[in-house]
Amino acid sequence: MSATNKLSIHEDWVVVILGAVTIILSLSGLLLPVPQFNWENADDLYNTVVTPTNLGYIGLQFIFVIIIAALGAFLTGKSVKSAVLTFPAVYVLTIIALIMAGNSQVKALNLEAVIFSLAIGLAISNFFRLPEWFKSSLSTELFVKIGLVLLGTGVIFSDVLKAGSLGLIQALAVVLSVWYFAFWVCKKLKIDEELTMMISSAVSICGVSAAIATSGAIKGDSKKLSYVISMVLITAIPMMIFMPYIAAYFHFPQTVTGAWLGGSIDTTGAVVASGSLVGEEALKISTIVKFSQNVLLGIAAFAISVYWTYTQHPAGKDKAAKPTLKVIWERFPKFVIGFIAASLLFSFFIPATVNGEIKGSLKNLQGLWFALAFTSIGLETNFADLFGRNSKKPFYAFLIAQGFNVIVTLIIAFLLFG
Repeated sequence: MSATNKLSIHEDWVVVILGAVTIILSLSGLLLPVPQFNWENADDLYNTVVTPTNLGYIGLQFIFVIIIAALGAFLTGKSVKSAVLTFPAVYVLTIIALIMAGNSQVKALNLEAVIFSLAIGLAISNFFRLPEWFKSSLSTELFVKIGLVLLGTGVIFSDVLKAGSLGLIQALAVVLSVWYFAFWVCKKLKIDEELTMMISSAVSICGVSAAIATSGAIKGDSKKLSYVISMVLITAIPMMIFMPYIAAYFHFPQTVTGAWLGGSIDTTGAVVASGSLVGEEALKISTIVKFSQNVLLGIAAFAISVYWTYTQHPAGKDKAAKPTLKVIWERFPKFVIGFIAASLLFSFFIPATVNGEIKGSLKNLQGLWFALAFTSIGLETNFADLFGRNSKKPFYAFLIAQGFNVIVTLIIAFLLFG
């Protein structure tokens, strides 16, 4: 495959740019028709979904999103050729997932498209050997974050301020308690320092992003980082699916459920998918709570880099550069700025009539990006790679810490959002 291009902008800034382009085009009148995926039986499927008109809408949608995906690859310095070759397969699999989720009986079971896209991706990656260039060209985080910026167009800013303040309190309580508990468990199981730091941050803060930020702060081993990311993705799958049903069984309020999901599930995309299973209010609260945790990522990375510098590189032995406040800004998840900006724009500056005209198209694109992201997650996750080559101790530590996280977060969610 072709080499990466020379241009490279941080992915979080790229998703802000791509989200802004999508919103501006929509406000300018470029509204994509929303494809129909709802059907009851085989006849209905052929008469509503598999029609020339609907397939044309799906084709138009494909042209739009592949241009955005290619632009994203170019701006982040990745191979545009690889991205363009990979994307059609991801898109087709995602459309299949959307069609499966559109069945009326499936809808009655409250199963969302993201679950099917994830399952399809996992089935392919675990039964077939995908080439490395294919896996490396998948843009999972890019797709999730574009969807999250677009999600901001449907979140009223007053709700962000209200839930965000409570979410920040919850985030502080959860991050501090869960981080130290995970750190203690890893020490008890004699797990090495690098893995201990990555696991503690991944469980307590925001999963993949926290693991990546921590690895950067401590200059960690990329193989260990890959292992931690695999654990995050695999444990997020059952949590994403079963936690909403547990909440429904015990009749938790949607606000409490959203805070529980947002505070305990480690990946932002899985939080969104899980919140979608519960309802609009739960989706909104879970996203805002997760963002509150994301905001702490820069501060956490700075604290970790200070700790690592002074414990692993004592003064006099190593002249490693001491961390500065610049680290906070470097590690801050910039896509949060895009989400808040979109929320501000649609809360205070876009007339209700205009919002009513374009919100259907934007919400459709938001859901599509999330579904594309979960197809990609499935395609890049292989269970054999996780369990075949690595010690089980880090995984046990991760599970124990995650169990503690789920319980503590639920208690705090009830105290703050009940």
